[in-house]
Amino acid sequence: MKKLVVLLFVVLIIACKEKKPEILPIPEKIIYEFGYRLNDYKVINDTIKSGENFSEILTKNKVDYSKIHEIVTKTKDSFNIRSLRAGKPYTILAKNDSTQQAQVFIYRRSLIEYTIIDFKDSLITVHNGKKPITKVIKTASGIITTHLSHAIKSQGLSPDLTYKMADEVFAWAIDFSKLQKNDKFRLIYEQFYLEDTIPVGIGKIKAAYFEHNDKPFYAFNYMVDSTKKASDYYDDKANVLRRQFLKMPVKFSRISSKYNLQRRIAYYGNKIKAHKGTDYAAPIGTPIEATANGTVIESKYAGGNGNYVKI
Repeated sequence: MKKLVVLLFVVLIIACKEKKPEILPIPEKIIYEFGYRLNDYKVINDTIKSGENFSEILTKNKVDYSKIHEIVTKTKDSFNIRSLRAGKPYTILAKNDSTQQAQVFIYRRSLIEYTIIDFKDSLITVHNGKKPITKVIKTASGIITTHLSHAIKSQGLSPDLTYKMADEVFAWAIDFSKLQKNDKFRLIYEQFYLEDTIPVGIGKIKAAYFEHNDKPFYAFNYMVDSTKKASDYYDDKANVLRRQFLKMPVKFSRISSKYNLQRRIAYYGNKIKAHKGTDYAAPIGTPIEATANGTVIESKYAGGNGNYVKI
């Protein structure tokens, strides 16, 4: 009996002893970006400040003047250092040691595009690259209450959809300066994403439907030349939408003064002063396109017309 009690006591002591947890080392996460293993460098992310130049950026990152001169000289034919713009982000890959000297300069021209200047070896190289993006097919629809851009913006959609509809898809079929309340639209389009979550632009509108003045307009994007990747838009009867005449001479804008032969102006005592044209309001620098082929018969500056070309 005593032996049994002793045995139970020993078992209880062993059972009550806590087993020490085994601590396993956490493996280092390997990170690749811009074609480099970032774990091998000290990564410095910064933004170009107003008045800051390429030389100053490299100097503060421990690159001496002779090396900077060599970099500028050897890359002048492939990268213009004067193209750096204040507010643009950049990344420095520096030595992962006590010197922390810059080895690679990466200028981020946009969310997608970047330029790499690699000077860690005697061979200095310049490379332009793009971050991988994903393409998602999305749909959108809306009803015009005031104007098209408001209908797009009110749904949190990209304003690029407004310009693409007006300037690319239906430019030859619909005069977007004359849209009516309750006009409708439906779209199937490409949305590009960076890292699957950050929207970075609109691709092609794959298909569109627009109801204007109760008249339906259809557009389907079709690849007409796969070698040149050229496509065009066709209606529901397989007719190309690109016609001889554009509906508007400027990219999506608004009419500031309509054609009106019975126009009365208070300044002239409400007398009839015909307006024999249509005025479009657009930002300075907006390209003006001829609505059809023709011959230029006059090009000059003239009074109220300002600089004009007559076709």
